[in-house]
Amino acid sequence: MSYLKDVLADINRKYPYQPEFLQAVREVFETLEPVISKNEDFYKKEAVLERLAEPDRQIIFRVPWVDDAGNMRVNTGYRVQFNNAIGPYKGGIRFHPSVNLSIIKFLGFEQTFKNSLTGLPMGGAKGGSDFDPKGKSEREVMSFCQSFMTELCKYIGADIDVPAGDIGVGAREIGYMFGQFKRIKGSFEGVLTGKGLSYGGSLARKEATGYGLLYITDELLRCHGMSLAGRRVAISGAGNVAIYAAEKATQLGAVVVTMSDSTGWIYDPQGVDLAAIKEIKEIRRARISEYINYRSTAEYHEGRGVWSVKCDVALPCATQNELFLDDAKALVANGVVAVVEGANMPTTIEATKYLQENGVLFVPGKASNAGGVAVSGLEMSQNSGRLSWTFEEVDTKLRNIMVNIYHNIETAAARYGMEGNYVAGANIAGFEKVVNAMTAQGAC
Repeated sequence: MSYLKDVLADINRKYPYQPEFLQAVREVFETLEPVISKNEDFYKKEAVLERLAEPDRQIIFRVPWVDDAGNMRVNTGYRVQFNNAIGPYKGGIRFHPSVNLSIIKFLGFEQTFKNSLTGLPMGGAKGGSDFDPKGKSEREVMSFCQSFMTELCKYIGADIDVPAGDIGVGAREIGYMFGQFKRIKGSFEGVLTGKGLSYGGSLARKEATGYGLLYITDELLRCHGMSLAGRRVAISGAGNVAIYAAEKATQLGAVVVTMSDSTGWIYDPQGVDLAAIKEIKEIRRARISEYINYRSTAEYHEGRGVWSVKCDVALPCATQNELFLDDAKALVANGVVAVVEGANMPTTIEATKYLQENGVLFVPGKASNAGGVAVSGLEMSQNSGRLSWTFEEVDTKLRNIMVNIYHNIETAAARYGMEGNYVAGANIAGFEKVVNAMTAQGAC
């Protein structure tokens, strides 16, 4: 077998019970085959693939906390520091019942390449817990966040590892964790991003992932002789990424016709009312089913189904593995021209291949949802310099980063004879920068 296949076989043997991680590694490594084959002896001698696939460290810890009834509760916390070849570890914290080591490893692995693509000096990491903030009181959330940070603070720092938010971790949770870090360490430093504006946060951070997704989508279509204006856009999710993707899509002249949450999805042929969505999700923290109380023209459907609606552009913004092969077939049958990922690995490998084989422009999340971590990197820069940039300054930098990402992945794919394969382009462009830094630093 080739070096690449040997490594893949070894990883599958070592981690058979980590399906999400194995899926991510396979997706990346298989697209790197043309790169590896050109200099296989060097990559094998330097054990490049093994070093990329094995995290620097995996931290698993107990998180005890007390609920409002006075009962002691225990969850599991994780921080996987994957690779710091190009900068301090950087990656979000996710609080969700589905969190396990496989998911955190997959996210940290992807983050390494995503951060590389931004052009900013950030390594890859991810963390989280199987704690569910939904249904918990403010005091319970604070109790959990403080306990989580009491352990995590031993392993992070402004020049070591700088976590951010992710699913289940917003400004509230970041605030509680930052306060606990400062209380324990006695140090006010940029150890977390996504902070409130009053204590070191960056303008445009909340909007960054969604806006960045649309900036790269807009550039993708523009470079293929198309425009977002007038296009029907299907979006999954109703969290931070989905809401601000819908906002920017609307600003660019598109018509957003769907959004969803874990219970069901809405279809609004006249275009989703973002003010209603923000009130339901950001203020009342309610279910998306309530949207039909705001718009009589809308439909609500339980379960899955977002991708059955006719659209020109699909933006999966909910969670991993939410767009399956049957969904891809439905999208193609309905004439979709582009699928651009807003979440981390929301499209299965089979669905991705089907979309590509049928001429759909497809951009993977490690490139297209990099806007959030890009602005996190800009927040780190502002913290280090004790600066505060305007919204317009940050937004302009974000747009430039996303446009550059598109052209870098396009160029990387073309360099290896895979024009239009943005999955390969993203993996190659991210890989080359990280590997150059790794090999320059020796056995570390």
